[in-house]
Amino acid sequence: MDISKKIAEIRDFHKLNNYSFSKKIGVTGTTVDSIINGRPQTDGSRKKTKPGYDVLTAIINVFNINPDYLFGKSNIMLRGELPNGNYTGTPQVISTNATGDENIVFVPTQARAGYLNGYGDAEYIQQLPAFHMPHLRHGSFRCFEVQGNSMVRTFFDGDLVFGQYVEDLNDIKDGRVYVIVSKNDGIVLKRVINRIQSRGKLILKSDNKDGNYPTYTINIDEVMEVWYVTMYASKQMPEPIDVYDRLHDLETKIVELEEQLGSNN
Repeated sequence: MDISKKIAEIRDFHKLNNYSFSKKIGVTGTTVDSIINGRPQTDGSRKKTKPGYDVLTAIINVFNINPDYLFGKSNIMLRGELPNGNYTGTPQVISTNATGDENIVFVPTQARAGYLNGYGDAEYIQQLPAFHMPHLRHGSFRCFEVQGNSMVRTFFDGDLVFGQYVEDLNDIKDGRVYVIVSKNDGIVLKRVINRIQSRGKLILKSDNKDGNYPTYTINIDEVMEVWYVTMYASKQMPEPIDVYDRLHDLETKIVELEEQLGSNN
């Protein structure tokens, strides 16, 4: 089924005509009619107009539509009827560059509070810094600035982590690091244990073991986004490890000893 028929089904589900549907999403009735019914051509046929990004985003947000339904990946129309609550297989909003390639949206520390309300708002996402990284492909990626010390030993305050959007929550692998965006806890960077099938929960663990960051659980219906951390950038340069220092000293002494033996011969 093409996307125009999906849009027609959404219109019919809400008992609207093309004009009233268009007013709901902020476009003209002609725009909706050209998408659903097509524009008349000189040969008597009708050519359907492909809906643009703004139109699709408005339909998703205004009618609380599951994006996967629009793109033929799911038979469930409404986000509220999804098995995992409102979680969808694609981010609600993405950013693209002039050539149509998807950008990586950067969420700095100061934008965290706004992101919780704006992660599904196209205007808000467009205000955040965005850039393109050609080698991060095959998925949607987002960059988050690390806040706090709960993951010290692995990540530090101010580090940047790059996360790939998790399309299916059941794909979350035990022991890997994810950025979890949730209603009650906001944006957190944690090592995750997946207990969705058995308990409907995720277990979130910190790498910092100083006792101030206890392990806790989160109900799956609270989760809005999950990003699997695949890469990071840090200003923290690791200090030399003691064992390497000792090896360097030993190697130096061996070289010096060989030189002394050589000179004695």
